[in-house]
Amino acid sequence: MLLLGIDLGTSSIKVSVVEAGTQQLVACASYPEQEVDIISLHPGWAEQSPDQWWEHVKQAILKCHSLELYNPSDIAAIGIAYQMHGLVLVDKDQHVVRNSIIWCDSRAVEIGDKAFQEIGEGKCLSHLLNSPGNFTASKLAWVKENEPAVYDTISKIMLPGDFIAMKMTGECTTTVSALSEGIFWDFKTGSISKDIFNYFDFDPSFIPVIKPLFGAHGYLKENVAARLSLKKGIPVSYKAGDQPNNALSLNVMEPGEVAATAGTSGVIYGVSDELHYDPQSRVNSFAHVNHAADKKRTGILLCINGVGIFNRWMKKITGGSSYNGLNEAASTVQVGAEGLIALPFGNGAERMLNNQIAGGHFHQLDFNIHTTAHMVRAVQEGIAFSFRYGLDILRENGINPAVIRASKANLFLSDVFTQSFTGVNNVAVEFYDGDGSFGAAIGAGIGAGRYGNEKDASENRKPTGTTEPGNTEKYEELYQQWKETLHYELNKNSALITEGYSLS
Repeated sequence: MLLLGIDLGTSSIKVSVVEAGTQQLVACASYPEQEVDIISLHPGWAEQSPDQWWEHVKQAILKCHSLELYNPSDIAAIGIAYQMHGLVLVDKDQHVVRNSIIWCDSRAVEIGDKAFQEIGEGKCLSHLLNSPGNFTASKLAWVKENEPAVYDTISKIMLPGDFIAMKMTGECTTTVSALSEGIFWDFKTGSISKDIFNYFDFDPSFIPVIKPLFGAHGYLKENVAARLSLKKGIPVSYKAGDQPNNALSLNVMEPGEVAATAGTSGVIYGVSDELHYDPQSRVNSFAHVNHAADKKRTGILLCINGVGIFNRWMKKITGGSSYNGLNEAASTVQVGAEGLIALPFGNGAERMLNNQIAGGHFHQLDFNIHTTAHMVRAVQEGIAFSFRYGLDILRENGINPAVIRASKANLFLSDVFTQSFTGVNNVAVEFYDGDGSFGAAIGAGIGAGRYGNEKDASENRKPTGTTEPGNTEKYEELYQQWKETLHYELNKNSALITEGYSLS
């Protein structure tokens, strides 16, 4: 029995085919070759085309088939992981009515902040576990306020993974986990949030049918099956946001276990058995993949928007041909990049910075000393230091990892970044093979009943290596300098706002 996993990322679509019995990767592919751009019509805006996602999903699946490493007709279930918090709107004919407002878009921050105050901070935090912030509900409110003609055409609102499942099956469904990440779910009542819907005056019929996360979300339509050389009627049996899904792929399921990713954004994700919230909503709690009314499992998520995208920017402006080339260049420079400091916050409002738009910065640039290699090293160290800043917030919220699990992918392929990450956080990182599409395939197997439970689905998962923290005193010294620089920029921004200047 084969399982197909789809990972709808910001930069590309990745797919994996996994043998259910052995939990071994059979084949994988990604599409397109070049990273997909984010549409930014105004500063702080970030959009992508859902129809383009769907075209890329189809091409990625066909590309994987073309490797001829398996028989596509042996695929028995499909799972989907997706970039979180995006807003997808469709009309009664299931046609997209505007581009998706994606996770790193900042336009709805003020709307969310106002709702936080007027609904009541205590009520929001105790019921939603979050401020509405710039999450999906606030993005929908922005459309209602600024694009009323578009709003009037809406039949259903979805998260990105819900949309891909709809294109495959014709069914509009969602999950409690998806609704919680959109800030539509009330954890105390175990239902759609009346506070959010009443405050924004949303139509409750916008919400698709709520289904169990592990279970059938519809069955592959005949025309889609024919186009993709798959069997008609196989189930889409799993949908989850990329970070809960990454945790599943790393067997991070129980309280105290922690996962990390360093892709376009950076995330540390810890599991709790409490309905916990950060009083400042700098880190956010959502329903984990195994959350249930009688067995609470929340994922406490720290997100840094400007991680891999900063590294990608360096690659673009330096004309670098590959990320390996960047990593090799960074390794030629000593720890600390000879005083050069980089702040990686140039991708929208950062929740861990109280939704401030801090911007990306280089500090202490010396034209007589610093080279491209210094800049690359400073970028990767600055990203690692931003993880430390966030992990300290998680520690305030009861997440104190002894080890962090991660896939050997993206920035963790860089020795400079990995050593900086473990050194500044003083925590070992345990690595596993596989990525989000692998996790989605495993989730499909759980949802299709191939595995008895989540533990059965990870019985063959073993770490491939561990990086222990080193040079911790030096990294601590560098981090304190980096943090002082960050606070200088934040204070400067606050002063400009007080004087009436806009930073957006």
